[in-house]
Amino acid sequence: MIKVSKTKLDKVLLIEPDVFEDFRGQYVETYNKKLYKEKGINVKFVQDDISVSFKNVLRGIHGYSKNWELVSCLYGKIYLVVVNCDTDSKKFGQWQSFVISDTNRRQVLIPPKHGNSYLVLSDIGIFHYKQSVYYNRSKQFTYKWNDPRFKISWPIKKPILSERDKA
Repeated sequence: MIKVSKTKLDKVLLIEPDVFEDFRGQYVETYNKKLYKEKGINVKFVQDDISVSFKNVLRGIHGYSKNWELVSCLYGKIYLVVVNCDTDSKKFGQWQSFVISDTNRRQVLIPPKHGNSYLVLSDIGIFHYKQSVYYNRSKQFTYKWNDPRFKISWPIKKPILSERDKA
């Protein structure tokens, strides 16, 4: 079973799957098409990706105009930020943060025209995302992590950034 909750951002959902734990460890079903469809999530995913990053690495804000993403943290602890990047929306620039980790197993469903960015809080973080469109960097939009229009509250002042995310 999964628990699905609305967030303050339209169409962004917080998903909490059941975690089975015993003396051997954990078992988590991270995706079940039938179960997600029963909860109103009827997205056809076509690609899965994993990103491994070190502590204080900040990635994003990136997104697509037509892509749904289902994101989670497979290992470690991550501060995830989702931003409404729909320039035609009255809610452009609204954002919400989530802490996702290998202990809470939370997932966030991110709709098209929303970007996401994340900061690794643990020594290593493994970020997993399912996408409804195939990766194509030239079709992505990018905003600077500290774009003054968004006023995102980051728990870091000097993150480790790629050249792309510094620009």
